[in-house]
Amino acid sequence: MGSPKVCLTLTAPTIEEDLELLNRYRNKIDIAELRVDHLLPDERLHVRKFPGLAGLPCILTIRRQIDGGQFVEGEAARTILFARALSFAEEDKTKNFEYVDFEEDFHIPSLEDATLAFGTKIIRSVHDMKNPIININDRLASLNKSGYEIPKIAFMPHSLDDVRNLFEQASLLKDSNHILIAMGALGTPTRILGSKLKNYLTYTSTPETLTNTKNIAHIDVITLNDTYHIKQISENTKIFGITGWPLSGTSSPTLHNTGYEKHSLDAVYIPICAEKFSQAMDFAECIGVKGLSVTVPHKEEVLNSNVVIDETVAEIGASNTLVKHENDWVAFNTDAEGFQKSLLEFTGLKNLKRKKVAIIGAGGAARAIAYAVHKLKGDACVFNRTLSKAKKLAEQFNFKYSILNQEAAGMLKKYSDIIIQTTSKGMHSTDEPNQENDPLFFYDFSGKEMVFDIIYMPETTPIMKRAKNAGCKVCNGFDMLRYQGYKQFELYTGVEY
Repeated sequence: MGSPKVCLTLTAPTIEEDLELLNRYRNKIDIAELRVDHLLPDERLHVRKFPGLAGLPCILTIRRQIDGGQFVEGEAARTILFARALSFAEEDKTKNFEYVDFEEDFHIPSLEDATLAFGTKIIRSVHDMKNPIININDRLASLNKSGYEIPKIAFMPHSLDDVRNLFEQASLLKDSNHILIAMGALGTPTRILGSKLKNYLTYTSTPETLTNTKNIAHIDVITLNDTYHIKQISENTKIFGITGWPLSGTSSPTLHNTGYEKHSLDAVYIPICAEKFSQAMDFAECIGVKGLSVTVPHKEEVLNSNVVIDETVAEIGASNTLVKHENDWVAFNTDAEGFQKSLLEFTGLKNLKRKKVAIIGAGGAARAIAYAVHKLKGDACVFNRTLSKAKKLAEQFNFKYSILNQEAAGMLKKYSDIIIQTTSKGMHSTDEPNQENDPLFFYDFSGKEMVFDIIYMPETTPIMKRAKNAGCKVCNGFDMLRYQGYKQFELYTGVEY
């Protein structure tokens, strides 16, 4: 089975704007879905002409609010709109809607007869915007009683286990005459791995209208094509990914997928959002993941799972990389190597001898950084809000430790040659530095400190901004991400990035 068709969902308020967007991304798609429920009332009167203007297969959809749409005028008005859009069929079928989306409970015999007569295919859909649908195969059968329709199931998963169930049940299906979607961030794999679900099509939005589908987490058409290379994914494509929670704004898919394209590898790297690490592992086993990057908050949990632990991982106490070797998962840590290389480039040093280093935080990333600082002969102090965690990490490498609050200002002054920020504070923040986004809000920079924040989004975090304004040399975590990612790529593929 080939890759699913790519369907661009159009949600602009006017037909003219929808056509402009369609023409902008025409070379990246196969089908356009006109969401009539997003059109202004006057625009809805002209829907019939859309397929002829679009010049490619079109889906007619008028989605009710209960199913995640914008249409509120009632079923009588919606039926009239459907009839108006489907009537007066042209002999040239390219000027008619090729598909129409009718919900599970929408049965108007005259409209259904008209679609059969005009050669318009019915997508028979069910949407649950709040809960998962578990009995997938039974629901598919009930949706396609006539055998002529394309059944579609879209639901909101509560956990990654619900998405895994979708893939497990799809593996039993023989054909590709269906559309299966898990919505929201948890369901992202279903958008990318439609070929594994044997999906007829996958939906995408334009970057300009992505906010209109924010609640169901469409991937924009550029990312779907240029990052994930959706049309090249088949059932034989090797799958790699990154797991964490909430896993927002990761750049790892771009790094890894660019590498696969560069080396002509049949592989794809996807986000796998999992609240529990065990759910990520179960999902990875289900869909056949070959390698998994691990980020916050699961890096330490890896050691409590059934994996083979590399000696560096054992010493650090955290892992950010899992590789499947035959029947075993083997845990590695590439954070330490990536951090070490980027830190030495940033500071211009060969090692950290005679340098006083402050490590802010004591989580999984801090463990790798403490390990690297120790290897580089630095004298460090670990600062953390939970003193017991700081103590545990510091004692492992014979470092000092301190609580992270206003009382730590004096200790910070003693360990301020290099300050390494490892917490998530400031991630995605565009605000001015404050107590919520700056872990050292109480500390006055002298301008002599070098500040390394492992966060890379935003490019300048609040603590970096404040330090830079005081005259400090600052660095974000992008190069660390890049270097650790290159090492992961090599572990996954056996090829240097």
